[in-house]
Amino acid sequence: MSGQERKAKGSDLFVAALENEGVDRIFGVPGEENLDLVESLRTSKIELILTRHEQAAAFMAATHGRLTGKPGVCLSTLGPGALNLSTGAAYAHLGAMPMILITGQKPIMSSRQARFQIVDVVATMKPLTKLSRQIISASSIPTVVRDAFRVAMEERPGPVHLELPEDIAGDEVSDVPVIPVHPIEIPVAHRTALDRAAEMILAAKHPLVMMGAATSRPRSTHGIASFVRRTGIPFFTTQMGKGTVPGGTNLYMGTAALSERDYVHDAIDAADLIVAIGHDPIEKPPFIMGPSGPKVIHVSYTSASVEQVYFPDAEVVGDVGPSLELLADRLEGKLPQAAALLPLREEILGHIADRATEARWPPTPQRIVHDIRKVIPENGIVALDNGMYKIWFARNYRTRVANTLLLDNALATMGAGLPSAMMAAMLYPDRRVLAVAGDGGFMMNSQEMETAIRLKLNLVVLVLEDNAYGMIRWKQAVDRFADYGMTFGNPDFVLYAKAYGAKGHRIENIDSFGPTLDAAFKQGGVHLVVIPIDYSENVRVLVDELRAHEKAKA
Repeated sequence: MSGQERKAKGSDLFVAALENEGVDRIFGVPGEENLDLVESLRTSKIELILTRHEQAAAFMAATHGRLTGKPGVCLSTLGPGALNLSTGAAYAHLGAMPMILITGQKPIMSSRQARFQIVDVVATMKPLTKLSRQIISASSIPTVVRDAFRVAMEERPGPVHLELPEDIAGDEVSDVPVIPVHPIEIPVAHRTALDRAAEMILAAKHPLVMMGAATSRPRSTHGIASFVRRTGIPFFTTQMGKGTVPGGTNLYMGTAALSERDYVHDAIDAADLIVAIGHDPIEKPPFIMGPSGPKVIHVSYTSASVEQVYFPDAEVVGDVGPSLELLADRLEGKLPQAAALLPLREEILGHIADRATEARWPPTPQRIVHDIRKVIPENGIVALDNGMYKIWFARNYRTRVANTLLLDNALATMGAGLPSAMMAAMLYPDRRVLAVAGDGGFMMNSQEMETAIRLKLNLVVLVLEDNAYGMIRWKQAVDRFADYGMTFGNPDFVLYAKAYGAKGHRIENIDSFGPTLDAAFKQGGVHLVVIPIDYSENVRVLVDELRAHEKAKA
């Protein structure tokens, strides 16, 4: 169209709609079906960040949603590329992280390549997303994109999938205005529900508060810490609820890394009422309800899903922070029994800290967590992959700021730790960010080291080396199966890091571990630190010691 003004294409409308939503980055691996969209991105304000695998792009976009409350965006081609996004879609869906997945498709008005590479991605994504739809008209793009972002951000947040066919992206259309963004407001809980909950709490002799996954959402933090302070009720957290109330407070009783029998369950078992704030049963149960257990009040944005292990006696449904402020108004100064369980705190936390400074080699998980906590400031971020060490971080790593320990206790997929840390490092370049992965999980997306180098991130990657899929090997031992089929070999991780242009460090003694991490953060750039880990503590503490503790209680 030389000499003429180019008409807007569907892809131009799509990018304009994304800009209207405040999108500044898209992560992905484009294919030929995305080329119109890529061309429209080239002249936009949005940065296209090429990753080395679509799965990593999805993990990064999901973590963007987790940390900001606004959907991250990822991109792939059709067929094989789209299917590589599916694990990331499930990660965001179970973890309640707002995200937009964009996939390409062959032209839908013609079929010149028959069914080459074509699978029904829209149908595939439906059970993994809140909404999955194909765009069939370029003029509908602004409306579809606005609705996608609204759905992704509404409670319960999660991923939305949009398929943009090649001919729709390239279709020339008249200018169609974008749809203005409007705020999403959540009503506070009903007065009757607040009165009922207050009556139950006032009647309780041993109340306890639990902080669940939803309390860590960016919109949640206001009001939650205030509720604990104003009522004086001790609290514990789920794995994904860590950090909402400062872990340094003298009301913190621990984190439920296991479903039962851990030391924090001494308080849970003694409670006659648990105020479960933001609990999402998609997490592995922090405690198992039974007929003789405590009464439970469910406080969250949405009503409870009744499960075999979770069936609350009352519900306070609404915007969590403001609703808790109203509940605290009904309780403040009226709970002389609020701290009844607090005498258990010192013993619970003392057991968890046991052997945290032991100098054995290879080091215990407790020592590794202890030394990491010393070099990470309060607002520093530790992003975990999935493995045996996650339990130890959940139990032992004290958090004082929300979303400073990023772990996945919902899908619990391996391979997410490095991409999640990369996203955190991009959003918060002035904070210390540490990725922690086992040698198995790290190798599932280790190719993203190149992406981290290319983006000039400041990031330290810690690889815990035991030459095995340690979590399953532990389960194998606990269930008294033979030690079989879970071990593997590893590359030289120091050379592997150097091959990407990163700095590599192998820890040879525990005294050098903390100083090496600290020096890596101070130097900046991408560093990989590898350290062996002694998982014999898994059986000693998490099986033998806790079994003995349970018998002693009986």
